[in-house]
Amino acid sequence: MAKVQVKTTLLSTTSLVFGLLVAQAAVAQEDTFLGTIELAESKRDVQTDTAVAVTQVDQEEIDDRQAGTIAELIDSVPGVSLINGSTPQSSGINIRGYGANGTYGSDQKVAIIVDGASVGSEELYRIGTQLYTDPELYKSVSVIRGTVGSFAYGSGIVGGVVQLDTKDASDFTDGEIGFKARETLQFSSNGDGVTSSTILAWQPTENMEFLANYTQRYLDVQTDGVGEDIGEDGIELPSGLIKGRYTFGQNNDQAITLSYTDTRTDEKGVPYDAFSGSPMFGYVNRETHTVTSALNYEYNPVGNDLIDLNVTLSYSDQEIDQEDASGGTSALLNADHQYQTTKLRAENTSLFATGAVSHTLQSGLELIHKDRLTASSAPGGTDDRVAVFLIDELQFGDSFTLTPALRAETSHIEGDTAPTDGTYDNDAVMGGISARYAFESGFAVFGSAAYTENLPILDDLGNATYMTQSEKAETFEVGASFDNLDVITSGDSLSVKANVYQTTLWDVTSYSGVSKVETEGVEIEASYSLESGIYVDVNANIVDGTSYDATGTASDWRNTPANSLLFAVGNKFGEELDLSFETVVGADITRNGTKYDGYVVNNLRATYVPQSGILEGTQMRFGVENAFDVDYTPSLAQATRPAPGRNVKLTLARTF
Repeated sequence: MAKVQVKTTLLSTTSLVFGLLVAQAAVAQEDTFLGTIELAESKRDVQTDTAVAVTQVDQEEIDDRQAGTIAELIDSVPGVSLINGSTPQSSGINIRGYGANGTYGSDQKVAIIVDGASVGSEELYRIGTQLYTDPELYKSVSVIRGTVGSFAYGSGIVGGVVQLDTKDASDFTDGEIGFKARETLQFSSNGDGVTSSTILAWQPTENMEFLANYTQRYLDVQTDGVGEDIGEDGIELPSGLIKGRYTFGQNNDQAITLSYTDTRTDEKGVPYDAFSGSPMFGYVNRETHTVTSALNYEYNPVGNDLIDLNVTLSYSDQEIDQEDASGGTSALLNADHQYQTTKLRAENTSLFATGAVSHTLQSGLELIHKDRLTASSAPGGTDDRVAVFLIDELQFGDSFTLTPALRAETSHIEGDTAPTDGTYDNDAVMGGISARYAFESGFAVFGSAAYTENLPILDDLGNATYMTQSEKAETFEVGASFDNLDVITSGDSLSVKANVYQTTLWDVTSYSGVSKVETEGVEIEASYSLESGIYVDVNANIVDGTSYDATGTASDWRNTPANSLLFAVGNKFGEELDLSFETVVGADITRNGTKYDGYVVNNLRATYVPQSGILEGTQMRFGVENAFDVDYTPSLAQATRPAPGRNVKLTLARTF
């Protein structure tokens, strides 16, 4: 698609959406505003009460999607695109054109956080994202797109933030003293996949709870839409979670939570290139061990609005042991990798007023220490960082919200092996501001501006210029939302949110041959439901990107995803039965003279949860992904792997 056509589409789509939102606001009665409306009948709530582009995927949707990887959990979020996705070794997450690509699993512009620990952020050559963990361990995923909502989580975040929260024992005990067990079995036809997840939840007192989860996932080689094998290797992925929480103090105003996750893979004779599965680099025996732990302390005294303290000490460690499967001496194939990140994060939220303005002030401090082993494709050393952040949400009456944010960060990097054994110090101040105005009709408008810097990283130790040059980025966003009841007919609910953004990245060090990148796009989320149980969910993403080399010559940004649309319609019959049909459309896209074909894929889902009788406490889910066995490859995965063909999934779960 030509650039002028894309810009015309962006403008016309934005105008249409804004026009519809204004029309809805005009016809809605002004005395019916109910604030944020949670659409219980829909699969996903649209976050219309914030100027931040954020999407929440809750436990119900996690279960409903029967995902095999974390990437598959969030591929329905507008702005999120996958490079592969069906296996953890090859999956990559791309948000707004940044994140994973066909060479590295990360470009430092998408942050992934598990229970407060930073994970999966190393630029290891063709080894993927290193996000080795299982969806069965988690109860919610939050995706923040863009920069303005990211200052509490890191610097240099241009694409966004993916936050994962592990399950708690009280999710199963409902806060009551006693013991609960849950067993989940999942089967998939494409690749003969089998997954078993066992959860033991124990609450010995009202103030204490413990959870243990062991998940074992098997998947053989999958096939694409024409029956050809995808890669040469399947997966065996055992994962575990241990978590405990103790609440104490006056009025139970304090709590300590400890979580520990552990995932391993053991691959024999597989291609080194985990992204594409191509044997051109040779074959390796590769063992991967990922550990994430977090100790969290909370203090929120009753009657004191100035203190809501949250302190987290987290640790993540990933070790990748490799050897040339042929017994050769290749430095690339025999390279072992290990990186450990320790982070202390203290955050406090204060509520107070200055005259007619109420404040929600979030202030925090982060101390981060990263230690990485030297390998042939990844220089080792240490990266020590100190960061402080302030985010103040100012509420002017019931309608207007203004939120300035500031983050300051310093880094000290030391390489440990010549010739990459230099020492470098860098610092940056970054920030942004967002504004939102809500009308009584349920209509709201918002906008934001943000600036961030990506400080030099260990991967750049071999380039002295890069080690003294941070990448800079600015993002501007405008949008509108509508959220109300009884919009078209009595008992219905409608939520719509449209977000338009423009991002410029310069002083680029992450991509060879690129000095500046400009991206722009429109993201739309909408949910509509009827009292009868019928619901419709729509997500759309329209995006364009341009990159410039050192001479200023422009070309299509190579990591620009194709425009996409997700449309789902379903019907919930009370609490027992949920039937839905989903269509995913990827448009044709032409990048630098090469056209990549689009696709239309259909998915079917059915969930049955008996509410009484002998099957009460049992959940049965049936799904068909790529129901018509379409042969396709998403545009960002053209250099890696085609998507899987038809995949029939069955999940049985029961809580005892």
